[in-house]
Amino acid sequence: MKPINEMTLSILSRSSNESFARAAVAAFVAQLDPTIDELADIKTAVSEAVTNCIVHAYKDAIGVIYISAKLFENGKVIVRIRDKGCGIEDVEQAMEPMFTTAGGERAGLGFAVMESFMDRLRVTSRVGRGTSVTMEKIIARRCVQNG
Repeated sequence: MKPINEMTLSILSRSSNESFARAAVAAFVAQLDPTIDELADIKTAVSEAVTNCIVHAYKDAIGVIYISAKLFENGKVIVRIRDKGCGIEDVEQAMEPMFTTAGGERAGLGFAVMESFMDRLRVTSRVGRGTSVTMEKIIARRCVQNG
């Protein structure tokens, strides 16, 4: 199925850009008329994915985070967030709740949060090449009744 609209965005992996990425994707998705809860879910998932790029992919360096979003006629939203950072050695292990390589204050819940707020989550990664997180959500269609 061909998207009805799509956008791409590249940002530097600075923590100050996380809120911009979240707002940009939300503004783009808003044209499907999502509920406040649906929009909040997408914003939270985007925030987690971008934060993972900032904290893990580029660790002590600044790199580029690539964001794309596609909208489909049936209400499906596909958001892809990828980096060209260090990659994940064991994706399955990284997706386990509470697993983190960052230590300190990090809870290791990023992927679990993304999975809980979106309808589908796919993570692919190659060590030394980067990681791609693809998330899907179906925006429920609401019937408008004429009074």
